Amino acid sequence: MSIQTLIESAVKKGFSSLYETEIPSVEFQSTRKEFEGDITVVVFPMLRYKKGNPVQIGNDLGNYIVENVQEVLRFNVVKGFLNLVIEDGLYLNSFSSIAKNDTYGFVTPSEENAVLVEYSSPNTNKPLHLGHVRNNLLGYSVAEIIKASGKKVYKTQIINDRGIHICKSMLAWQRYGAGETPESTGLKGDKLVGNYYVKFDQEYKKEISELVAKGATEEEAKKQAPLIIAAQQMLLKWEAGDEEVVALWKMMNSWVYAGFDATYKNLGVNFDSYYYESNTYLLGKDNIEEGLKNGVFFKKEDGSVWIDLTDDGLDEKIVLRSDGTAVYMTQDIGTAIQRSKDYPDVNGMVYTVGNEQDYHFKVLFLILKKLGYSWADELFHLSYGMVDLPSGKMKSREGTVVDADELMLEMTDTARALSQDLGKLDGYSDAEKESLYKTIGLGALKYYILKVDPKKRILFDPKESVDFQGNTGPFIQYTYARIQSILRKATFDYSKAVKGIELHEKEKELIKIIENYPEVIQLAAKNHSPALIANYTYDLVKEFNSFYQNVSILGEENQDKKVLRVQLSKKVSDIIKSAFSLLGINVPKKM
Repeated sequence: MSIQTLIESAVKKGFSSLYETEIPSVEFQSTRKEFEGDITVVVFPMLRYKKGNPVQIGNDLGNYIVENVQEVLRFNVVKGFLNLVIEDGLYLNSFSSIAKNDTYGFVTPSEENAVLVEYSSPNTNKPLHLGHVRNNLLGYSVAEIIKASGKKVYKTQIINDRGIHICKSMLAWQRYGAGETPESTGLKGDKLVGNYYVKFDQEYKKEISELVAKGATEEEAKKQAPLIIAAQQMLLKWEAGDEEVVALWKMMNSWVYAGFDATYKNLGVNFDSYYYESNTYLLGKDNIEEGLKNGVFFKKEDGSVWIDLTDDGLDEKIVLRSDGTAVYMTQDIGTAIQRSKDYPDVNGMVYTVGNEQDYHFKVLFLILKKLGYSWADELFHLSYGMVDLPSGKMKSREGTVVDADELMLEMTDTARALSQDLGKLDGYSDAEKESLYKTIGLGALKYYILKVDPKKRILFDPKESVDFQGNTGPFIQYTYARIQSILRKATFDYSKAVKGIELHEKEKELIKIIENYPEVIQLAAKNHSPALIANYTYDLVKEFNSFYQNVSILGEENQDKKVLRVQLSKKVSDIIKSAFSLLGINVPKKM
């Protein structure tokens, strides 16, 4: 049993015994350095259940705990804060059970109430870029964290493989490609197709300029340009099932999927299932008809179908056009319902989509709730801010996006340059060095992005992210490697439980933060926030480095103390590896 769990139980029993009323939870915080104590109970939240002087309540509870919990030696109360002094034996007993637990912090996933996490969801007209990197890293990490918290998780994506943007790439390749393929050019398929999306935009702008020069307005020119008309006609042919157009679509999409797969593998993310917009874009129409009969939707004079959400603080939203064609909302309604059928054990869905779609998801979730789906209460939009670079905003049509593959290469190159400057890789083979550079570079990229709260916008600086000091991935990876060096040198048996020794203050502080790991995982899952895992890991590493600098580990003469310090070091490294696995980051044994 952890120290916090023991104290929480004692506080609840004490409160019930003293005041004949229950409190649902106990709030803790670290004891301030100027006061004596190992753990602090915050009294103020208890005033909701028992009116009175917080100092008096703190003293009442302190006396009760000292009398009933032999491991609590004494206490002091400062305003509304109850500071408890814990005997060293409780720290040792608590850590002994943690040290033996190989899956510490992780809960075995339940087979019921599974969660489906959607992320990536790219368009097949261009390669993945920096924005997709944040999306993939967030979605993958949140899925892993939810799984670690004790729920079964399915990872999925919906690929936007149809529409005018796809036809633009197809038309440009048809007109200007001269039969180019990924094999003939040596380009990844997604990059080849993306080049033709850019080519379409370049040629389209030329046509607009020519029409404007002949007297058309810019708006007229945009609609009258032959290329856009041809792309629209191609889309109509695709929807009609034209064999030639569909064959071209399948061929170019296959190129893109092969390219995406290579990027996902390099980035270290995966999926359990895929949905394709070409299969789902007609979904939802039947649900709209059913909602019309039940009065959830209403029809306007022109025949279009709407829902009135003004009473819910939103507005009226169209769900079916007057010509009977679907809008994106229709498709998303149908896809959500289809997924609930495909995964009957799913009781919650997480949509990893940028914050420009906040309103869309508010409406979607509300509509599904009004249609009577109980699982609609368990839908969550993992909204995230954009990623900017010092060089400015990205534009895919103009080919100014930061390509995901190139970014990962740049991160590896940056790690290589910094590692070579430090000059600590003597004895490594070239293959080992390259593997390490990639581990450091990708670790830096992932950590830099995931340590920030998802809702916040990020200014990503590759060089800053690979710094070996401060709140960075490489700093934490370096600490892990340092601990592996300690463990390699510890040639004695350090597996036994240690009892009856006096603890150093730094040992206590380390045990306290180690104890928090399971709670941090649960909190990160509840809040869909990898940032909580990332910053906890940084705090743990800072505490370990302070411990490392203040006590001797392998040089300690007392064998029991030496064993405990090696055990503490090992557990810290285990948690670093475990926490980083939740972020999709690898850790090196040497650095």
